[in-house]
Amino acid sequence: MTASPDFQAKSAWTMTLLLTGLALINFLDKIVLGLVAVPLTAELHLSPEKFGLVAGSFFWLFSISTVLVGFLSNRFQTRWLLLAMGLSWAALQLPQAMATSALALLICRVILGAAEGPAFPVSVHALYKWFPDRQRNLPVAIINQGAAFGMLLAGLVIPLVTRQWGWRMNFLLLGAIGAAWSVLWACFGREGGLGRQQAAPIVRTRVSRLPYRRILTDRSVLSVFALGFTAYWTLGLSLTWIPTYLEKGLGFNGVEAGRCFAVVVATATPVNVGLSWLSQRMLGRGVSTRKARVHLICLSAVAGALLYITLMLLHLPPLQKVALLAIAGALPTLSFTLAPALLAEMVPDTQRGSLVAIHTALASLGAAFAPAVMGRIVQVYGGNNSHAYELGFTVSAVLLIAASLAALRWLHPDRSHKTLNHFATQATA
Repeated sequence: MTASPDFQAKSAWTMTLLLTGLALINFLDKIVLGLVAVPLTAELHLSPEKFGLVAGSFFWLFSISTVLVGFLSNRFQTRWLLLAMGLSWAALQLPQAMATSALALLICRVILGAAEGPAFPVSVHALYKWFPDRQRNLPVAIINQGAAFGMLLAGLVIPLVTRQWGWRMNFLLLGAIGAAWSVLWACFGREGGLGRQQAAPIVRTRVSRLPYRRILTDRSVLSVFALGFTAYWTLGLSLTWIPTYLEKGLGFNGVEAGRCFAVVVATATPVNVGLSWLSQRMLGRGVSTRKARVHLICLSAVAGALLYITLMLLHLPPLQKVALLAIAGALPTLSFTLAPALLAEMVPDTQRGSLVAIHTALASLGAAFAPAVMGRIVQVYGGNNSHAYELGFTVSAVLLIAASLAALRWLHPDRSHKTLNHFATQATA
């Protein structure tokens, strides 16, 4: 494989490091609510159902802002969009720290979700300007591990901060961290030069633009969206309910639950990077993307689903349940890494940013619904034992299996690329 002459490895990996830091902050912001759930719900007198509603509210405007900023990323430099995000996240931590009611906290989370929604697709779009197609799996996987490390750090640090200074102090610290990243990005963030000039590793005829109506009704594209929805569903549960499950369902104290949560999220790093590396290695050996990306995502998701079901069916000691939960949650995260690459194969570079944004917007609806569904289940079956939470995880398993079977049937990247371009060629003839 011959690298593009415009590829600048040192700068590309520097941008990857900075964007990994942004992903870390993004997930610290997301997970903090789940890790302070027990003292927060006690102080604000929230039922499980109300807490699930507040937790899911983070994603109410997440999708809308993701799509809007995704289209902007087709026209404006990503470096400025990312800087605006970092600054807004930092500023929005203060009102969360001062919230005194469920309504005030809900409003803060809705606004913060709108500000953070575009982070992943814009980061991926920014990275794709630095890396050619067959080198994109690994840097995106590394960004995702910034998210995993953010959750790991949160599990270790947030319970200690809460015990020492109270749950509100966590939001103030996150504001300071976000401000520090924004300064670094303003100094060192740059725009990549790869894009329309990049030579594709597989010779294909690309049109400049495709009708969005045609793209969004393509079965391969819809299958990618479905896989993303189920992956975000499991992520939404991880962000909001796993700490409570560990504490109330499995009987750990707050600090122990935080450490167990850190183990759960840390497991995602070797699993995601290892599978992403395997996919990239398969591509390097000439394996089709159908096998190297689609099959790998689906097999990982189904394996994770079976482990979720096992968690409910078997009566295991708490630490064994933590181990199963860790692997089950790690496997579906491969979709976060490979889904953008699959979309980039099928659509022109000029529409890549908006399509990745649309995917994130629709997929993240899973994270909006999942906490509320789990909250309802816990409300009905009681939250002081593990059964209710494990029933909620089983709902995730069903969704993962259904989306994987659909993708195995309908997700064919090369076929969709040819179909979409043939349609566009006929339309412009």
